[in-house]
Amino acid sequence: MTQLEYARKGQITNEMEIVAKEENIDVQKLIKQIAKGYITIPKNINGKSVPKGIGKELTTKINANIGSSSEIEDINVEVQKAKIAVEYGADAIMDLSTGPNLKAIREKIMQVVDVPIGTVPIYEAAVSASNEKGAVINMDEDDMFNAIINQAKEGVDFMTIHSGITMDTVEKVKNSDRIMGIVSRGGSFLAAWILQNEEENPLYKNYDYLLEIAHEYDVTLSLGDGLRPGCLADASDVSQIQELITLGQLVERARDAGVQVMVEGPGHVPLDQIQANMKIQKTICKGAPFYVLGPIVTDLAPGYDHITSAIGGAIAASSGADFLCYVTPKEHLAIPDIEAVKEGVIASKIAAQAADVANGVKSAWKNELQMANARKNFNWKKQFELAFDHETPKKYRESTPTSGDMCTMCGEFCALRIVRDNLS
Repeated sequence: MTQLEYARKGQITNEMEIVAKEENIDVQKLIKQIAKGYITIPKNINGKSVPKGIGKELTTKINANIGSSSEIEDINVEVQKAKIAVEYGADAIMDLSTGPNLKAIREKIMQVVDVPIGTVPIYEAAVSASNEKGAVINMDEDDMFNAIINQAKEGVDFMTIHSGITMDTVEKVKNSDRIMGIVSRGGSFLAAWILQNEEENPLYKNYDYLLEIAHEYDVTLSLGDGLRPGCLADASDVSQIQELITLGQLVERARDAGVQVMVEGPGHVPLDQIQANMKIQKTICKGAPFYVLGPIVTDLAPGYDHITSAIGGAIAASSGADFLCYVTPKEHLAIPDIEAVKEGVIASKIAAQAADVANGVKSAWKNELQMANARKNFNWKKQFELAFDHETPKKYRESTPTSGDMCTMCGEFCALRIVRDNLS
């Protein structure tokens, strides 16, 4: 049985106990939310990852994307990226490799980290078709489903599946006034396949078969937003909402089949539209956990999109999003290196913490109060321990040494020091 089915029977699994302890919530409360589909625990029956809960009333989780490309591939570098991402707080890793040795990279990553692992199987199907059949559009249904089956057998915990891309939605995008069209890589593969073959998307047409595979291995489906906006001007348009409506229907079918499911959300959204987007998704998709990329709130900051996405992510998570996919400073520009992965994770951790504080999460407030007391008491060691990045603030502090109860910003005119010495 899947975690969803165990929860519906009121049976407590080891995974549920681990999540309940980590989140400091009553396990019976957790079970009820899982049974409703409001929380998912991505954990393949063949996987070795430590369970993580994603969804309603839990701490906001973050995901780090890594992986090779057709231009750059180094297994050792990808392994280091995975380790760094987890070290700095990533709750999950998605391997988006499209290089020649993508399978070897995935297998190695699954060996070295213990967080849930996600993939986009259509990437592997597309790469294989390109290598063996001459082009991505030459892949067939077997290529798509074989990639899903093989990755499920390997132990992948959650998969992005673009079942919301249909002949109807592709036609509407073609006839729309969108500036960026389709920016999802998986979405573009399937849209091109549909147009070339003049057939329905196999991941939509054969959705019941997909559910059978996911059920067998308890793979959590992360229904991909293939028509997400790629710029602010395209946000919240008809194409995006139409796909979301389709995904809402697929959520209910997954739940009926006992399959855990999440829904992926928009990428580029103006600040004033984020809260509405979260509420619309939660309504249409019946409270399914929402997994957002960013969202990026301005298109004018290439090189700093970890900041634009952290701004959007904080608003999204405080408005109902449950899972933030990090964005690195190299987004839209280059494959991220190890330092970019670190910066992306930390930016997302900041967004998640800000949202959890706003949502009244007790563990988030506990850490804030500990930091406040550490600052009041000039306890620099504790401050560094509590910080998302332990090393950088320590280096800044040591770069301009001074006495233990002040920094070089205010020096002898430190407000905390003056109050301590004169008003305490």
